[in-house]
Amino acid sequence: MLEKIDTPSILFFLGILIAVAGLQSAGHLTDMAQFLDTNFNNIYVVNSLIGILSSIVDNVPLVASAMGMYSMDVYPVGDTFWELLAYCAGTGGSILIIGSAAGVAMMGLLKINFVWYLKNISFLALVGYLSGILMFMLLN
Repeated sequence: MLEKIDTPSILFFLGILIAVAGLQSAGHLTDMAQFLDTNFNNIYVVNSLIGILSSIVDNVPLVASAMGMYSMDVYPVGDTFWELLAYCAGTGGSILIIGSAAGVAMMGLLKINFVWYLKNISFLALVGYLSGILMFMLLN
């Protein structure tokens, strides 16, 4: 089983996680969340931008920084903000192949090139992502 592990993909994903942890430790992700909240002050816009950012930066630290920025007093458990954040951060990572662990694994296992994904899939993923946000807005 160990012979079938795609080590370069695992190391690539580990490198992304380490870089993101560095950004979080330096406070840059929290600063970004505060910038979004200050300038947009709209949960749909803020969460949509967080989702798009999650296609570049891993969604776990983005969600963690959002959780650190907004207390449960501002947005209680089950609030629309958290539901939309879960959708945006989880789905936005698919816009670029490097935005999700599954995408990185797929790059290694199926030998999919980043540029190929960008040309052939990213636009469709973005349309699906924005359509989901629009449906969420219509339902809420």
